[in-house]
Formats: sequence, structure tokens, C-alpha cells
Amino acid sequence: MNHKLPLMALATLALLAACGAEKDTGWSGYAEAEYVYVAAPLAGTLSRLDVTAGQQVAQGAPLFALESESETAAREEAAARLNAARFQANDTDKGKREQEVAVNQAQLAQARAQEQLAQQDITRKRGLVAQGFISKAQLDEAQATLTQGQARVAELSSLVQVARLPARVDARAAADAQVEAARQVLRQTEWRQQQKQQSAPAAGQVADTFYRPGEFVAAGQPVLALLPPANLKARFFVPENEIATIALGGAVTMECDGCGARIAGRITHIATRPEYTPPVIYSNAQRSKLVFMVEAKPSPADALRLRPGQPLSVRAAR
Repeated sequence: MNHKLPLMALATLALLAACGAEKDTGWSGYAEAEYVYVAAPLAGTLSRLDVTAGQQVAQGAPLFALESESETAAREEAAARLNAARFQANDTDKGKREQEVAVNQAQLAQARAQEQLAQQDITRKRGLVAQGFISKAQLDEAQATLTQGQARVAELSSLVQVARLPARVDARAAADAQVEAARQVLRQTEWRQQQKQQSAPAAGQVADTFYRPGEFVAAGQPVLALLPPANLKARFFVPENEIATIALGGAVTMECDGCGARIAGRITHIATRPEYTPPVIYSNAQRSKLVFMVEAKPSPADALRLRPGQPLSVRAAR
């Protein structure tokens, strides 16, 4: 009896079954980039472009500068106004200059001399009135002159004291408020001047530049696009019958042509609604399926191996 025939039949059936089984290529997707579009909030002519497309830049590296002649002039004006306000505020702490006080003191000395003369005059006239040589009206006139001289002395004495006093509390507070207002105006002009020069908000690659030096850039218009490694991610599509097998934070692996070893990542987003036609799909077998869009991010170091738009095959990590 030939026992080899059943064994050959079983081998043939196993081979046919293996040929008929569909190869697991993972979930189809592509590498997606979230570009950082660097712009200035103010308009101006591009005076300097410090980078070129494809260049790697460090965080804080200068990217470009716009013409800022007006902002520089405004800043200098604001700084001058702040200094003027400070000087005025400091002046409120002082009295009059010594020369001005000396004038008031001289006037006071003159008034005291006149008062003394009036006092002597009235003393003399009182004796003359008693002897009947002059009328009482002349004595009354001398008394009025003395009273006037005494009032003048009191006025000038107060004037000398006031000349040495600083400004009132409210005047000093008003001067301080003027200083603070001038300081805030200076801050605004400094901010406007700083915004004319933009630096890299994060380390990454300059994906593209949109202007050349000498061209006018509108306010808020991006001058270049920056791609930090952390902004690269995988976007793939999971069939409806497999969506329950993944969760946020779940580990996945990614494969692509020319990427070398598999790239590890974590799921960061799962669409809440399914879709029938993904925007980009690389497997004809999945076009008619109901799928959910899912996103996963690799580590920044591994992200450098991806290129935006590059086809990916994603699998759940085991």
C-alpha cells in the first residue's frame, strides 16, 4: 500500500491554502506634516532672509527680518518721553531753586524793614496826638500802614516756607502715573520693533520660503514654513471591524520604503465618525470598506525618517 499519496495530497492542499490567503500588509496610510507658518503680525518690506528651504535650524535661530525704520524712530521717541516724565516726577520732590528762595527771602526782609518803620512811625504819632500836634486821622493812617506791613511779612514768610516744600501727594501721584503711561508706550513700540524680526519657535527643517528680500509682506502673511520633527505623524485608516482593537495611547509600528527598521509610535487620535473614501489610500482592496481615520506619532528622533506624503503600512504592536 502506498502511504506517500495521502501525504502529497495534504501538502498540496496546504500549499493551495497558503497561496489563497491574503498577505497581511497592515493598515494603509501616509506620513502627515503639521507645518508651522512663521509670519510677522506687522507689514513691511522683507529686508533679510536668514534661511533657505531644506535647512535645519535650532530653536531661537533668526529666520527673517522686515524693514523697521518707523518702529525704531517710534521707540526712540517713546524713550525720550519716558525720560521727560521721569524728570518731571523727580522735580515734584524738590522745592524751588535756592536762587528763587533767595528772592522770596529778600522780599521778606524788605517787608520786615517796612513793618519796623511803620511801628516806629505809629509810636511817634501817638505822642504827637497826645500833645495835640497832629490829628487822630493821621494816627489811624499810620495804624493802617502798620497793619498792612504786618500782613505783608506774614505773606512772604509763608511764601518762603512753601518754596521749600515738595509737590502735594496728588501731584506726585499724577507725575508717577505719567511715568507709567510713558513706560507702557515704550513697551508697545519695543514690541512692534521686535515683531519685525522673527526667530524659530522650535527646532526643525525649513520646508519652504515664500518671499525674497525686497518684497513687501502683508501683516500676518507667512514668510516661510517650518517643520519640527514633533509635528510629523502617521495618518492611517482602520476598517470598522478592527477599530475596537485599538485605543488612544496604544502602540503601533510603521513601515515605509527606505525607512529601514520599523518605526514605533503611539496612537494620538481616533476619528469619531467613519468615512467611505479616505483622502489618500494605497490599497485598492480597502477602497470600498468603511474605515476610521487614526493618527499616531513616533518619537521626534524616529520622525526624522519620515517624509510628508510618504505611504505607510501600520500595524498594532505585539
